[in-house]
Amino acid sequence: MLDQPEKIPQHRHCRNCGKAFVGDGEFCGDECKDYTGADAKKKIRKLLLIWLIVVGVTMAAVAAYYML
Repeated sequence: MLDQPEKIPQHRHCRNCGKAFVGDGEFCGDECKDYTGADAKKKIRKLLLIWLIVVGVTMAAVAAYYML
């Protein structure tokens, strides 16, 4: 007869590192939770800076066009 597959206990995967863990929450520990918060803040700052640069370049291009 066919071998029955091994049953895997109910678990979750960490949103930061992807490691499987048993328990509640979205992260395997406080370290992953803290890192994700700091990482998200860095990404938001970087996106804000890029957005400001794009807006500034666009405004400069429009101003240069109307000055001609």
